[in-house]
Amino acid sequence: MFERFTRDARSTVTGAVAEARQARAATVTEEHLLLSLLALGALDPLGVDRAAVTADLAAARRRGGMSRADEEALAGLGIDLTEIVSRIEETHGEGALAAPAPRRRTLGSSLRSALGRAEQDGGGSRHVPFTEGSKKVLEQSLRIALGRKDHHIGTLHLLLALLSHPGTVSEVLTDHGITYATAETRLAA
Repeated sequence: MFERFTRDARSTVTGAVAEARQARAATVTEEHLLLSLLALGALDPLGVDRAAVTADLAAARRRGGMSRADEEALAGLGIDLTEIVSRIEETHGEGALAAPAPRRRTLGSSLRSALGRAEQDGGGSRHVPFTEGSKKVLEQSLRIALGRKDHHIGTLHLLLALLSHPGTVSEVLTDHGITYATAETRLAA
């Protein structure tokens, strides 16, 4: 499948891994794919405010990744998500729900630590696996390209796949006026 990716699409995927490493995340998520698309300027023709989208993603992370639909469903049960987040942050500190998962210590990392050798962080070479959701986005980008009879997978296909995948990322994009139809119409030209 990756042989069909354009240079920009490959840069998006490798950029997503870099975003995950920089955030010290245990996995590459759909959010990292979007952040990589933003960093590459793939959404600039749509007039997307990078800072605003990034801030909205951070706000969603602070809520533990809950979308507005999740928040509304909980509210229907009489549960106030804002109150829950506030109480958790009172106990565990601000951004407690947004904190990356702790990295599991392996025998190799324990030995390196004992020998006084620093582990590589940030731009290091540690493997960061893709979540099931981010894998599905990559698979969906192939389906979208095939459905459009395109012979390659580009950043448009990745964006359309992110928009077709329900969740926080598509919700944030929609809040900024980027829908499947608008992206397809304005970027396909």
